[in-house]
Amino acid sequence: MKAATIQEIKQELQSLSPTRLSELCLRLAKFKKDNKELLTYLLFEAADEAAYIGAIKKEIDEEFAALPKPNLYLTKKSLRKVLRTTAKQIRYTGSPQAEVELLTYFLRKLRRSGIPFEDSPVLVNLYRQQLKKVRGVIAGMHEDLQYDYLKELRGLEG
Repeated sequence: MKAATIQEIKQELQSLSPTRLSELCLRLAKFKKDNKELLTYLLFEAADEAAYIGAIKKEIDEEFAALPKPNLYLTKKSLRKVLRTTAKQIRYTGSPQAEVELLTYFLRKLRRSGIPFEDSPVLVNLYRQQLKKVRGVIAGMHEDLQYDYLKELRGLEG
């Protein structure tokens, strides 16, 4: 089966009745967990993005508290999981400010966690890759925001 283009889907959705549209959304939410999470974000949390970002930061804090620090291998796996979850939640917002804020928060937590990540080439590469990603997002922002975020980023590069 060939998937329709976004434009075709948009035209078809505009021709549907509100009840039919609601049924389709609910069916889509039942189909996959990511769809359900995105719909939850759009319906309940998108109005207050600051609270959503705060909730994600709290989740990151909890994940860092549960890290198995003595075992670097398990720590790497856990950090990747935290980053994967954070990236998924960033995708829901679609906001570059939220992306920069959450990734810099993750990097700051990693620096302050006491994990000897400099000893692991994998973790050093993960850290550098996230710095590079943040720099790329910042480059596309307004100059005032760029200045503020770059100032914060310089503290993480050292």
